Amino acid sequence: MDVLIIGGGLGGLTAALDLRQRGYAVTLVERKRYPFHKVCGEYVSNEVLPYLRRLGADPAALGPAAITRFLLSSPQGRTLTAPLDLGGFGVSRYALDYFLYQQASALGVEFEQQATVTDVTLDAATDRHEVTLADGRRLRTRTVLGAYGKRANLDRQLQRDFFQRRSPYLGVKHHLRLPDFPRNLIALHNFADGYAGISAIEDDKLCFCYLTTRQNLKTHGTIAQLEARVLARNPHLAHILDAAEMLYPQPEVINAISFAPKSCVENHVLMCGDAAGLITPLCGNGMAMAMHGAEIAARHLHEFLGRRTTRPQLEAAYRREWQHHFGQRLRVGRAVQGLFGRPILSEAAVGGLRFLPGVVRGLMRQTHGPVF
Repeated sequence: MDVLIIGGGLGGLTAALDLRQRGYAVTLVERKRYPFHKVCGEYVSNEVLPYLRRLGADPAALGPAAITRFLLSSPQGRTLTAPLDLGGFGVSRYALDYFLYQQASALGVEFEQQATVTDVTLDAATDRHEVTLADGRRLRTRTVLGAYGKRANLDRQLQRDFFQRRSPYLGVKHHLRLPDFPRNLIALHNFADGYAGISAIEDDKLCFCYLTTRQNLKTHGTIAQLEARVLARNPHLAHILDAAEMLYPQPEVINAISFAPKSCVENHVLMCGDAAGLITPLCGNGMAMAMHGAEIAARHLHEFLGRRTTRPQLEAAYRREWQHHFGQRLRVGRAVQGLFGRPILSEAAVGGLRFLPGVVRGLMRQTHGPVF
């Protein structure tokens, strides 16, 4: 095969679509079976729309919510608002990932579902990767793209630095209905040691997703107690938790979310999406970054597979362009994150920024990219 993609999230699926349309033999390995839920804010910047339309995967078919306004609240409920200059759309990962999977499958992308990659090596003599699956099978491929998310056992095999450091964060996601919530709004609400985002998705549903620490959960024992005793101190979150109709018996939860810097190339594997580096949920644009990273990776893989560049040139060019597009956005996101989840700092930040709308819009532009 020409390309093996590890992970079938947004980065992996859009890269698969892109490379298959360029005529390459593509296999994608995904540890789950479509469709499935993922912990995610489920807001996507409109910067991705031209790319998705070029791939024949316009998300309009899913009935997404059109999002044009932003609201931020402090733990005590003080707010600031701003327009979203480019705007975005809200759609569940359950629907969007499954839609992209169907598009890619129809084009001839091969899928290995409920399968896990345990090892990747490059044979220097043949310049081919050998990929080992958990069931013992071995696949040979010219190139490998890692799009497997925030953390996986493969990171241990690749000896990635961040994997050795225990992360204190966890993420929780609910789908719910709340009739009085504006469908054109994305809101971020701070609470002690965390922050929550809420915005509309398809079918009159809302995605409510928050980041906090494992210690916060340990202190209060259960998700329900954490929400009642910590999140609900913010009056906006108290209203959501009291008035919303929760659509599933249990929320989705993910542990060990790392914000540590990562490399976009490891052991000759190109990385994209969360496998390459995670923008903080406060900035809310990781879905668009994953798809933009896939577009960049697909272009550079196309040059290599067409024998117009060597492997060292492929890796160097991908590093340069990835850093050019995302390096500053990640730095700004990490810096802004440090202001929030801490009651005193976040009260001061919201209190000051509410009188500086130009600064707010400037920060938001720093965490979003141009259309591509």
